[in-house]
Amino acid sequence: MSVRIQTPGIVEAEDELEVTLRPRRLRDFVGQAALKDQLEVAIAAAAGRGEALDHLLLAGPPGLGKTSLAQIVAAELDVPFVQTAGPALERKGDVAAFLTALEPRSVFFVDEIHRLPRALEETFYPAMEDRQLPITVGQGAGARVVTLDLPPFTLVGATTRAGLLTTPLRDRFGIQARLEPYAPEELATIVHRSAAILGIEIEPDGARAIAGRSRGTPRVANRLLRRVRDFAQVRGAGVVTAAAADEALAMLEIDDAGLDRLDRDILSAICEKFGGGPVGLSTLAVAVGEEPDTIEDVYEPYLLQRGLLQRTPRGRVATPAAYRHLRLEPPDQALF
Repeated sequence: MSVRIQTPGIVEAEDELEVTLRPRRLRDFVGQAALKDQLEVAIAAAAGRGEALDHLLLAGPPGLGKTSLAQIVAAELDVPFVQTAGPALERKGDVAAFLTALEPRSVFFVDEIHRLPRALEETFYPAMEDRQLPITVGQGAGARVVTLDLPPFTLVGATTRAGLLTTPLRDRFGIQARLEPYAPEELATIVHRSAAILGIEIEPDGARAIAGRSRGTPRVANRLLRRVRDFAQVRGAGVVTAAAADEALAMLEIDDAGLDRLDRDILSAICEKFGGGPVGLSTLAVAVGEEPDTIEDVYEPYLLQRGLLQRTPRGRVATPAAYRHLRLEPPDQALF
């Protein structure tokens, strides 16, 4: 049985495609081998005892499969899956509405759990530890606390910024895991699988060309595959070859390292406008016309991973590799 609760709205075609490409079972999930082994044992043990799986915290950059893994856990345990997000929980009543409606052993998935209001965290503590939910009834001198018993459930929290979680909340997760960027060969496997689901004819070299520019992220790989498919259909023979992939990605302004225009704008601003840095995040955001949070959460992780950028106490600094990538001569005063 599966129940999915989400905020109302129109689901775009791209989002629907993304859902169809998600693996449904642990055996179909590519990569994250150590985490898969850990989950396989924990799921089998919980199922064998007829208990709810221990609470699970999944951390890592966007697009690595945290939501997919949460859904897979529910599918493997054959239990309901209920989904919400930290910003959607504004009052204690919101939390209570979800928790009291859970069926036994349900998986309750909270995306962006680091954005959960601090005032609501204490509501989760007794729920996670003792399966109890204290509710205040009435106001003033006549107020009293009523404790509701909750069914056994598994809270799965997903976060892109684990450092923002408070220690009391983080410590209540019995299983804590961090998803790491994928290797190119793993991404090529994902691209082949997605192409088969979408009915796309793809050559091995085409899959590798897409995988090599996917920033270590399955979500990016699937997005690029769809764009290359469009290019191959309109301007090619309908087959995703290496040549078709290269032409399509060049048209999308994605270079051989997987950097797009804004990635290069960020590096160019640091190198050319600020002499290599250091430059503060807010100043850099104004220079490239983007929000600071977007730069920090979406773009910087990959630039750091590629060794093109450094974070220092004084600000962001471009590395020699960034100058080489942009074909620029590093100034003598650049700080490396």
